[in-house]
Amino acid sequence: MREKIRQLVQFLKEVRAESRRVSWASRRQVMGATLVVLVLVLLSAVYLGIVDLILAALIRAVLG
Repeated sequence: MREKIRQLVQFLKEVRAESRRVSWASRRQVMGATLVVLVLVLLSAVYLGIVDLILAALIRAVLG
């Protein structure tokens, strides 16, 4: 049991040391990336909505 606890403590120390070496994105970079994602999601939703309307109209025309 002690060995497992020692391994856990060692692992957590290594995680802490590694997290100090991480190059974190700036707030501005995160906000820019978030904006890009939101715009792409919005454009995709509009595109899929238009395709859905067109396909629904075609199906209605074919099936009567």
